[in-house]
Amino acid sequence: QVQLVESGGGLVQAGGSLRLSCAASGRTFSSYVMGWFRQAPGQEREFVAAITWSGWSGGITSYADSVKDRFTISRDISKNTLYLQMNSLKPEDTAVYFCAADSGPSRVAVMEGRRYDYWGQGTQVTVSS
Repeated sequence: QVQLVESGGGLVQAGGSLRLSCAASGRTFSSYVMGWFRQAPGQEREFVAAITWSGWSGGITSYADSVKDRFTISRDISKNTLYLQMNSLKPEDTAVYFCAADSGPSRVAVMEGRRYDYWGQGTQVTVSS
């Protein structure tokens, strides 16, 4: 079993920055892709970004159009930690942010929530105007 714990959320003014972290732990951690999703009140969960975790294809990133050029996903394999650097934040970025991990290669696209087997509890990000 893999546990994911997010941190780094908070309240920030529009135009500000935050960095989210997601620490992964468990008996064996061998994800192929890890990602960030978010869910605003009354809205469906949406994909934010994903990164391939390790191996010859490690470090390949994918972003939602709404965050491209503002958010950066990265990982520290030695720490089993996933990051999301969020710059130029907008009020519409307000949401609960979740990290997710799959359990191996999959044909399901990285932006599909059903690809992922493990989810964190979420961290709140609030951007004031």
